[in-house]
Amino acid sequence: MSTENLTRAEAAARSAAVTVRGYRVELDVSDAPDPDRPGFATTTTVEFDATTDRTWLDFLGPAVEAVTVNGREVPVEYDGARIALGSLAASNVVTVRATGAYSRSGEGLHRFLDPADGQTYLYTQYEPADARRVFACFEQPDLKAPFTFVVTAPRGWEVLSNRPAEAVAAEGERQTVTFSPTLPLSTYITAVAAGPYHRVESSWRRDDLVVPLGVLCRASLAKYLDADTILEVTTQGLDFFAEHFDYPYPWGKYDQVFVPEYNLGAMENPGLVTFTEEYVFRGAATAAQYEGRANTILHEMAHMWFGDLVTMTWWDDLWLKESFADYMGALANAEATRWRDAWVAFANRRKAWAYSQDQLPTTHPIVADIPDLEAAKLNFDGITYAKGASVLKQLVAWVGRDEFFAGSRRYFRKHAFGNTTLADLLTELSAESGRDLEQWARAWLQMSGMSTISLEDGAIMQTDPRPHRLAVGLYDFDTAGDLVRRDRVELDLVGERTPVALAPAPLILLNDGDLTYAKIRLDANSLATVEGSLDRVTDPLARGLLWSALWNAVRDGVLDPSRYLAMARRFAPAESNMALLTAVLANASFTIAHYLPGAARDRWRGDWLESCWAALHSAAPGSGAQLAWARATATAATVDGRHATEIRDILLERAPAPDGLALDPDLRWSLWRALAATGAADAADLDAELARDDTSSGRTARLEALAARPDARVKAEAWSSALEDTALSNDHLDAVIDGFRAGARRDLLAPYDGEYFANLRTVWARRSIEIARRIVLGLFPTTESLAPVDDWLAANEDAPGALRRLVIEQRDHLARDLRVRRIEWPETE
Repeated sequence: MSTENLTRAEAAARSAAVTVRGYRVELDVSDAPDPDRPGFATTTTVEFDATTDRTWLDFLGPAVEAVTVNGREVPVEYDGARIALGSLAASNVVTVRATGAYSRSGEGLHRFLDPADGQTYLYTQYEPADARRVFACFEQPDLKAPFTFVVTAPRGWEVLSNRPAEAVAAEGERQTVTFSPTLPLSTYITAVAAGPYHRVESSWRRDDLVVPLGVLCRASLAKYLDADTILEVTTQGLDFFAEHFDYPYPWGKYDQVFVPEYNLGAMENPGLVTFTEEYVFRGAATAAQYEGRANTILHEMAHMWFGDLVTMTWWDDLWLKESFADYMGALANAEATRWRDAWVAFANRRKAWAYSQDQLPTTHPIVADIPDLEAAKLNFDGITYAKGASVLKQLVAWVGRDEFFAGSRRYFRKHAFGNTTLADLLTELSAESGRDLEQWARAWLQMSGMSTISLEDGAIMQTDPRPHRLAVGLYDFDTAGDLVRRDRVELDLVGERTPVALAPAPLILLNDGDLTYAKIRLDANSLATVEGSLDRVTDPLARGLLWSALWNAVRDGVLDPSRYLAMARRFAPAESNMALLTAVLANASFTIAHYLPGAARDRWRGDWLESCWAALHSAAPGSGAQLAWARATATAATVDGRHATEIRDILLERAPAPDGLALDPDLRWSLWRALAATGAADAADLDAELARDDTSSGRTARLEALAARPDARVKAEAWSSALEDTALSNDHLDAVIDGFRAGARRDLLAPYDGEYFANLRTVWARRSIEIARRIVLGLFPTTESLAPVDDWLAANEDAPGALRRLVIEQRDHLARDLRVRRIEWPETE
């Protein structure tokens, strides 16, 4: 195994032998604006105790120039991933002088040149193990220590880290910023950002605590930054967590910076949270987008306690932070902000991610078996986040909300600035609730899979039995014709069959209120009611659960996809909850592409585009629904060109756009991409659009649209670029891959099926795991046969486990597509 891939056993042995006392990290990025300078100077001084005379520091960079151990320079022993340290004493001071490389993949220290104004921006992203791309360190979460960062950067730049600046010394065109020492941190949540960022300031106060707040973005995006809205959610969240956790915010300041070409939604670096720029809306945005951003802000804020203050010992217990943050983000959003329906999006969108992941052959328990860093990288999935959060919601129902928060407060106080495992948390929750949670933990945290719950012959049945605290809602029509809940029954499910006495009702909704994590099936009578009257269900959470049940039934091959699409056409135009509307539109498009056989797929492509086109023109002018339908129209028009002329005329201002629709840059590019994919736009059209929007987003969108054109030479160039052009940034690689696949033209893509499998291992060996993952997933061929995948898996049993996992998961998605596609459904009227 490569020494770059640290194993759990190695980390445990090093942790037993090493106690880190502190770091001083000096970075010189003053030459970052020069694109010809690929790297930066990095010097680490680390103080640690050792019970061994030999260990190593982790570092991934072009060169290590010098290593000093306890005042004595020693020969450099560096294999490209580890710096060997020998002749250690009981207490040691080690200094490493090295050169790091600026990143274009979003891993380590990412450098971005803004085409809008020529300015350079830097930011770091480390999770799970990329701090070693920036400074030499003990790269594992349980070796916490205080950090002092010293950053030399161009004068006039904003320079930020986890803590406030302690001193700034300017000399000529450079400045050196020394930050005050942090409290003990894991390496992966340290952070640095530097550049001419636009900054908006505020503060939050509670009792005697004053926390400075900052919201930052690139200067060219400043006009789009709605800092007041972001700060409103921030202060609401800090109030909520201060009250419920009863542990003062410990990190001094709270900066939130929106950065370009980001691999994640956000990252919880204490005092310097980083977010994707997609949350800086360049045009109109739906309520679902604002709600989603608020949820992410609160998710990251919850990490200040769950993950930053108390951190998992190793990546097996990643859920100890991510599941909690996902749950707490939704809870705080629903109870502390204007987004009172936040649980609707959670039930319909986040849990859909978990349900999908949990049905793959590579599913795993929430408490996972993570043998090494490559496995850790792939464990940031729907199980760790959304299933874990769903299970925590069930735990709250099981032990009681007051007891849950009391146990959490005990957990913070006992383990502050330390590392924990599952047992540490259960001890505190059990102490407060009076319940022995070992059996509960075995069923929910240490076993994979999920239950499917149905109502049959006077009993609630569940597959894969687990203990559930469940509610059943009985819905009936009121005098206005609306479907409203007339009764609700709460009960505990334990085994496969639980008898229940329920009065007859037009609609019986299992898991009413979404208390537990399980797929639900609608009985025949309830399905008939939903099929005729889903739009009459007034409670948005109930509608969300019904849409979720329908979607899972389609995916599982128990509901005809055409029936689902008919319901989407009928009820989506009346859907008032933007999170639900967005999800239904996406699921309808996915259903057409994946779950219908050829003839039905072609017919539904046209029918769905007509539905989107009609809804776009009938939606309320300027509404979120109108925007959602416009985006759905762009997606549908990518595979059906019947409205290409009208779309082109609107973009060229030869015809008016639908009344009230704001043709912002991102929407315009979506429409141009659709035209390009159907052959109705050429390179000259896309160049003209770039002249209107010569920004980083515009250049990325143009790259995607160019690759979308239905031409064999274009596809060949895109394929070659994706596999071979190592200068492509992470975002540009995605654009090329997405463009390559746009239009779903199997006639143009099929020639590359064999090349895909032939290149897999080379890609994995030569590219970083982040870039390799994008290629493996993005270029996976959507064949009509599993044979090529099976042949590769059989011939590559010795391939890295993380690579095999990705291919196995893609195989399972394809197998599901083919299985559902080949079902012969009875004809319906």
